[in-house]
Amino acid sequence: MAILFDSKAKTFTLQTKKSTYQMKIDEQGVLLHTYFGAGTDESDYSYLIVPDDHGFCAQPSEHGGNRNYSLDFYPQEYSVHGNGDFRIKALRAGLEGRVPALDLRYGGYEISDGKYALPGLPAFFAGKEEKVHTLRIVLKDLYEEVYVTLFYGVFEEKDIITRAAVIQNRNNVPLRLKRAMSMSLDFPEGMDAFICFHGKHAGERQFDRRTLHSGVTAIGSNRGTSSHQQNPFAILCGKDTTEEFGSCCGLSLLYSGSFQIQAEVDQFEGVRVTCGIHDEEFEWILNKDEEFVTPEAVLSYTDQGLGDLTRTMQRAMSENLIRSPWKNKKRPVLVNNWEATYFDFTGKKLLQIAQQAARIGLDMLVLDDGWFGKRDDDNSGLGDWYVNEEKLGCTLRELVEQVNEMGLQFGIWIEPEMVSENSDLYREHPDWAMTIPGRDPVRGRNQLTLDLSRREVIEYMKASIDQLLGMANIAYIKWDMNRSVDNVFSSAAPYLSQGAVRHKYILGLYEVMEYILSRYPDLLIEGCSGGGGRYDAGMLYYVPQIWCSDNTDAIERLRIHYGTSFGYPMSTVAAHVSVCPNHQNGRVTPFQTRGICAMQGAFGYELDLDKLSEEEIRQAKEQVEFYNMHYELFQNGDYYRLSSPFEHHDFTAWSYVMPDGSKASLSVVYTDLHGNPKPQRIKWRGLIPDAVYELDGQEYTGAALMRGGCILPKPRENYDSWMAVIERKAKRNK
Repeated sequence: MAILFDSKAKTFTLQTKKSTYQMKIDEQGVLLHTYFGAGTDESDYSYLIVPDDHGFCAQPSEHGGNRNYSLDFYPQEYSVHGNGDFRIKALRAGLEGRVPALDLRYGGYEISDGKYALPGLPAFFAGKEEKVHTLRIVLKDLYEEVYVTLFYGVFEEKDIITRAAVIQNRNNVPLRLKRAMSMSLDFPEGMDAFICFHGKHAGERQFDRRTLHSGVTAIGSNRGTSSHQQNPFAILCGKDTTEEFGSCCGLSLLYSGSFQIQAEVDQFEGVRVTCGIHDEEFEWILNKDEEFVTPEAVLSYTDQGLGDLTRTMQRAMSENLIRSPWKNKKRPVLVNNWEATYFDFTGKKLLQIAQQAARIGLDMLVLDDGWFGKRDDDNSGLGDWYVNEEKLGCTLRELVEQVNEMGLQFGIWIEPEMVSENSDLYREHPDWAMTIPGRDPVRGRNQLTLDLSRREVIEYMKASIDQLLGMANIAYIKWDMNRSVDNVFSSAAPYLSQGAVRHKYILGLYEVMEYILSRYPDLLIEGCSGGGGRYDAGMLYYVPQIWCSDNTDAIERLRIHYGTSFGYPMSTVAAHVSVCPNHQNGRVTPFQTRGICAMQGAFGYELDLDKLSEEEIRQAKEQVEFYNMHYELFQNGDYYRLSSPFEHHDFTAWSYVMPDGSKASLSVVYTDLHGNPKPQRIKWRGLIPDAVYELDGQEYTGAALMRGGCILPKPRENYDSWMAVIERKAKRNK
C-alpha cells in the first residue's frame, strides 16, 4: 500500500518506488514531519527528533515547565504563524480584528484510491489503470473554527508526491489570509545546496547552484506571471550531488502567477522549504464556510543524482500533467513568419513562404502578430480580434484554404489577455483594463492588461476565440502574453487587495484555457509570454508545448534548454531554426548547428524560407526528414545532459535514449576552438550494457560507449556540430 497509517505509532508513511515520506501525530496533536528520503521501511522515524532545552525556543502552554519541546526546532508538516515557531511559515492568518495567530492540531484523516482534483486549478492526474492514492489530513486551530486540509497524492510508480492545502473558515467572523503556501517541508540535514533557474527576457532559466547558508534563500516573481526572471521549479541537494550520484529533491509549483519559494537554514542547520503564491500584497478574505485552495506542488526525491530526478519529473509531467491529445501525437514541423516579416507582410508574401514550406516538407504555416484590427506595429489593435482583410488581400478563410491546398496546416498568433489604448475594445470598455484611478497607467510594450478577474472579460475572451476559430480551418494557436502585470486594480471590485486580484486573474486565465481545451480538444496550443516568461507546470496542464525563449540564437539556446531540461519535458520546448546573423545578438552559426539545437524540442523554423539558398534548402529538407524519422526518440526518449554549457567551454552535449535502450542519439555543439586540439571524448548514458550498437560503421557494446565513450569528430569551423543516432543490433557480428 502506497499510504500506510500506523494507529499505534500514529504515523503516516507514503511510499513511492524509490522514496519514503513520513509524518507523525505527536502527543499534543501536532503533525510532525519525520522523514523524506531514499526508500525505507515504515519504522517510526520520530526518534530522529531530539528533545532538548534550547534557549529562546518557546513552548506551547500545555507543556508547562518542560523546555525540551518547542515548535521552534521541531520539524512540522505545515508550519503556521503564532505557535512559537520563528522560522518561515506556510500559513499566516487571523480572524478580522484580531492578532493573526494559529495553532493547528490533528483532526482526522482519509485515505482513498485515485488522485484528488483542485477546483479551478491545474493538478496532476492518474493515468488509465494507474494506481494512485490520496491522503487527506485535517488540522484544526486549537482556539477557533479554522480548518486546514492537507492533500497528498502518491504516484508510487512515478516516484512523485503532490501536495496542496485547503483553508476553511467556519467562524461567523471573516478570516483574513496574509500568506497561504501550498506546502512546507523540513529536512534535518543533508540538503546543503539550492538549485534555481533565474534569467531575463531572451535569457530564461539559467542554471544557478548556490550553497545554502544560515538564513533565508528566496526566489520568486511578483510580476503576475511565473516570469522570465525566476522559475517556480527548484532543487534541494547535497553539496556533492552530481548528474549521476547523490541526493536531491525537486520541487515544482503548478502556478502561472506570482510565486515564492524559500529555503531557510535554521539555527541547528536544518532546512525548511516553503512554496506557493507570493505573499507580497497577498490578502484573501474568507467569510463563514468559505474555502481557499492553494495551487498544487509536486515533489520528487532520489539519491541517484540530478539526471535521475530530471527523468522522473519529465516522465511524470508528460504522462500525468499534460492533458492535450497532442502529447501523444506527432507535432507539426512548422514555420512561423515573425522573424521573416514582423508586421510587414501581405497575404501574397505569406503564400510565398508557404510554397517554400511545402517544398521543404514542413507541416504548417503559422501567422504571427499583425493580422488583426489596425495593427502595423505594437502600439495599437490589441483586443480587436477581427481580421485585417485589407492587409491580407482576402478573407482569413480564403488564405487558409490556399495554404491547406498546398498540403499545409495553418496556425495563428493571439494575445487575448492584453489591450491597446488605441483599439476599439479600449474605447468601448476602458474599465476592463487594469489601471489605478487618478494615475497615468504603467505600460509594458505600450499595452495594458485586461482584468481577467472580471466575468465579462472572461466571457469576451471565450467569445473572441470562438469567433476566430469559426472563421477558418485553424489547427494551432500561439497564445502570447507580452508584459508583466502592474498597476493591479479591478474597477469591478475596488475593495479587493492587489494580491486577491492577481490570484483571481490567474483563476480567470485557467478558466479560459480550460474552456478552449474542452471545446476544441484537437487544437494544438503553444504557450508563450515573450518567449519563456510563463514556462511553468501550471501552463503545461493546458498546453503541450511552450515557446521556450524569444532568443533564437542556437548558442544561447544551449544554456536556456539546459536549464529548462531540469524541470520540464523536452517535448514541451518549442525551438526554431532562425536566420543568421541572429536577430537577437548578431551571431553567425552554421545552418546545421541551428537545426541540431532546435531538434531538442518541438521543431520548426522562424525565418523567410523564400530567402534560403539552394544549399540551405537542401539542408532544411534533410533536417525535416531526419527529425520525422527519429521523432519518437526526440518525443519520448529519456533525456541525458552529457556536458554543461555553464562548466564546459569547448562543447555542449546531450542525448536521447528510448526507455528500452533500443535507440539513442547524441548531439554535440562546439562552443570553442583551439589550435592543435586534444581529442575530445564523451561518454554515453542510458544504454543497455550488454547490447551491441553500431556507430560510424563500427560495433560497440553499450558498456563500452558508456564507460569508455567515443571520440568526437574534430570541429571544422566556429560553432560546428555533430549528431549521431545508434540502434541496438539483433546480435554482434564476429
